[in-house]
Amino acid sequence: MTLPGDALEPQQSDQQGNFLDSLALFTRQHRAGHWSGTFSEFMEKVWPASPHQVGRSSHQYVWDMIRSTCVDAGEGKFRCRLFDDDLFGIDEAIVRVVDYFKAAAAGSEVGRRLLLLLGPPSGGKSSLVILLKRGLEEYSHTDDGALYAIGGCPVHESPLHLVPHTMRASCRNTYGIDIAGEVCPHCRARLEDQFGGDFMQMPVERFFISESGRSGIGTYAPHDPTTADLADLVGSVDLSKVAQYGDEGDPRAWSWSGAVYAASRGVLEMIEILKVKREFLYLLLTLTQEKNVKVSRFPLIYLDETILAHTNLAEFRKFLQESENEALLDRMVIVQVPYTLNYKEEARIYKKLISSAAPAFRDVHLDPHVLHAAAVFAILSRIQDGEDKEVELVRKVRIHADEEVDGVNRTDVRRVKEKEKAPEEGLAGVSPRFVINALSNAIIQSNQQSLSTMDVLLALKDGIESDARIDAKKKRRWVDYLVLTRKDFYNRWVKEDVHRALFVSFEQEAQDLLNKYLDEVEAMLDNRQIKDPITSEERRPDERFLRAVEEKIHISESGKQSFRQEVVRKAMGAYKRGVRFGLESHMQLNDAVQQYLFEQRRDVLRLVSSAKRPDEEIRTKISAVEKRLVDEYGYDSHSAREALNYVTTLLAQE
Repeated sequence: MTLPGDALEPQQSDQQGNFLDSLALFTRQHRAGHWSGTFSEFMEKVWPASPHQVGRSSHQYVWDMIRSTCVDAGEGKFRCRLFDDDLFGIDEAIVRVVDYFKAAAAGSEVGRRLLLLLGPPSGGKSSLVILLKRGLEEYSHTDDGALYAIGGCPVHESPLHLVPHTMRASCRNTYGIDIAGEVCPHCRARLEDQFGGDFMQMPVERFFISESGRSGIGTYAPHDPTTADLADLVGSVDLSKVAQYGDEGDPRAWSWSGAVYAASRGVLEMIEILKVKREFLYLLLTLTQEKNVKVSRFPLIYLDETILAHTNLAEFRKFLQESENEALLDRMVIVQVPYTLNYKEEARIYKKLISSAAPAFRDVHLDPHVLHAAAVFAILSRIQDGEDKEVELVRKVRIHADEEVDGVNRTDVRRVKEKEKAPEEGLAGVSPRFVINALSNAIIQSNQQSLSTMDVLLALKDGIESDARIDAKKKRRWVDYLVLTRKDFYNRWVKEDVHRALFVSFEQEAQDLLNKYLDEVEAMLDNRQIKDPITSEERRPDERFLRAVEEKIHISESGKQSFRQEVVRKAMGAYKRGVRFGLESHMQLNDAVQQYLFEQRRDVLRLVSSAKRPDEEIRTKISAVEKRLVDEYGYDSHSAREALNYVTTLLAQE
């Protein structure tokens, strides 16, 4: 801890200086120009410079904001920085949301539909909406995102509403802009009372979207349906002002605090929308369809806003069972936001959640497979198994992670993944929240600042068995998934790490062995001799060596020819594309090479498991392996020792 007057360490001082510089830069970049003036000045100075920008609808504004965050990803594709750092594994849902705004901005009928995000708890629905809201707030402070409203308007409506209907056709002919909307009752009364109907003198100002300031973003969360009041959305009479203005029908005596008014020109977030009363839904869908709301004593109030709603599957299924809701469903665009089925993307979610946790949790060292193993377990709970349960589940997990599996190469993975995905996959199962809770419990119960994968798998097992919400059958199945995760994923990963750590230069030795295998196979298939590079003597291909490698991955005698032909075909394909044929180019051959090399260092691990009192030479060998696990593979001293002991246990069982 640094106390006042203490000297700062140079590194800490540099970090503080960098942070202060970043704050200053942020302030300069977000010091957007405020503007205010009369409608006459607005039309003279602001409107001519960017008529299309000023005349944007809410959908067009959101679409422009999204486009401003997109960068070219090559091959005719784009990626949005808006979502990159926070949402993982739900690219399909994000694309559908972006497509909705693109179509709505173009003026299609999609813009007259409510956007409903549907998915399981903790699947990313709320996060997606939050990112859109934050993006709008940020965008409104830029020059391209400038928004203008009638000064003092409770719904910050567009100044273009002041243009008389008789002159709007001329505006369209001159600028190509269609003006839609009516002046709100509040501004109409003000126009007559304060300006004698001279709309050219009405004040106009730039405004900025702010959720906390209830400007351009409104949020509604349902509560007890028996006490829910429509006034939460559309406001009510302000009795304190009725005496002042003498009439409950005076718009100045109305409380414009409803969520739909706060959301005008931006977005309205409806949380768990299907829990609200049906009259709420009809109001919202009419607002989406007609851009109007009707409250007592007032004419129709024009509001231009995008309604983003989200709900869970249980509520949606209940909603579907009521036939009278068919008309409501017809006016919604439904985008499913399922859990990701890619364990690598799921692990990124955990990493993000941990990085935002308290230091006591964030500073605990996790071995390099903790998050991936937990993620595999979560994915197993979300996919449907086939007849050969374990083999099919493992195959599906690897395909969804874009990994090469037997019979499916990388180029075909996407096609197979789409073909084999069941409709309900990703809509149920273990949530990220469940896994993070188990991780937290493991950290709390551990007396060390280090967690191994086995620690976390055991914590997940405890979490399953102690959760009263899970029925006995599902508990047994989920515990089986933990066993499958350990057996078919973690065992392979940790053995690979230890295998590599046994070598001073594993990658080079493995590549050399791969090259030797390719040379021998090509000579075998071409029925030619191999020349020794040192003696220049020729010899037949080494069939014993080839079979020693192939048997590591259970290639049978009858299947060796087709396997060798496939390897050579892939190697030639890589050569034609100008890329190196390495271990990552063929997963089966990768496993075979690793296991073959491992046999050459098996004696070290046998010494670890058999020597109760290792001598200095054995300790030196063991220390060297542990050090490489720490220095090169992401372990700390505790988890490296655990991994080494675990692999020696596996070795003893073989």
